[in-house]
Amino acid sequence: MLMRTATWAAAGVTGGVLLYLISFILIKGIPYIKPSLFAFTYTSDNVSLTPALVSTVIITALSLAIAVPLGVFAAIWLTEYAPRGSKMVAVIRVTAETLAGIPSIVYGLFGLLFFVTFLGWGFSVIAGAFTLSVMILPLILRSTEEALQSVPDTWREGAFGLGAGRLRTVFRVVLPAATPGISAGVILAIGRIVGETAALIYTAGTVAQIPENPMRSARTLSVHLYALSSEGLHTGEGYATAVTLLLIVILINAASVAISRRFGVIRQ
Repeated sequence: MLMRTATWAAAGVTGGVLLYLISFILIKGIPYIKPSLFAFTYTSDNVSLTPALVSTVIITALSLAIAVPLGVFAAIWLTEYAPRGSKMVAVIRVTAETLAGIPSIVYGLFGLLFFVTFLGWGFSVIAGAFTLSVMILPLILRSTEEALQSVPDTWREGAFGLGAGRLRTVFRVVLPAATPGISAGVILAIGRIVGETAALIYTAGTVAQIPENPMRSARTLSVHLYALSSEGLHTGEGYATAVTLLLIVILINAASVAISRRFGVIRQ
């Protein structure tokens, strides 16, 4: 009885804090959501969030284009081709879990030293995208691996019994069955990209314009929010940007939950 009461109390406090934060952001930001906030050009008089929104979409797409193929194919190798019980597989899994827990500021410093300085890309969209791809790679790898492991071995054995090779079995039987779980992991990775700030300040920069090419500097919505709040000149617009960012993150997480519940990952 005591543990049940403590559990409900903890849940109530957590829910109350979350509700307070969301209400605070909405109350502060909704009055400043105006058509001018979504103008196509950022100026000193009108701190439009549209360039940051476009830059967020570009950086997200580039990061996923880099990380998803690497993560998915690495997970396929670990699950379907690597010898079970291999020490190398165990090391890779421990490394992936460790990388997933590293603070984003560390990834930002790595991107600054390697992509921005060593490779000479400077503060650019491509440097930010590669840094974020390294950051989300462990998440995609682990989620894909778990989705593949959830497919029953009887499905593989049935495909082998019908004469299908390992490669055909993976791409025609295992991978389609694991697609919902992989999709949920990718959506969670998108949520992390959209809400990322520290890693992008050191790599993509803070230029508030739509980038002409991947080698140009740009700012995402989260960096735009940080810049407005740190300057202290457009606090209201900063709260409005926070409302927009909050809605995007909520929609992304809701989509992930909906995919998981609608399709689910087959369990043994």
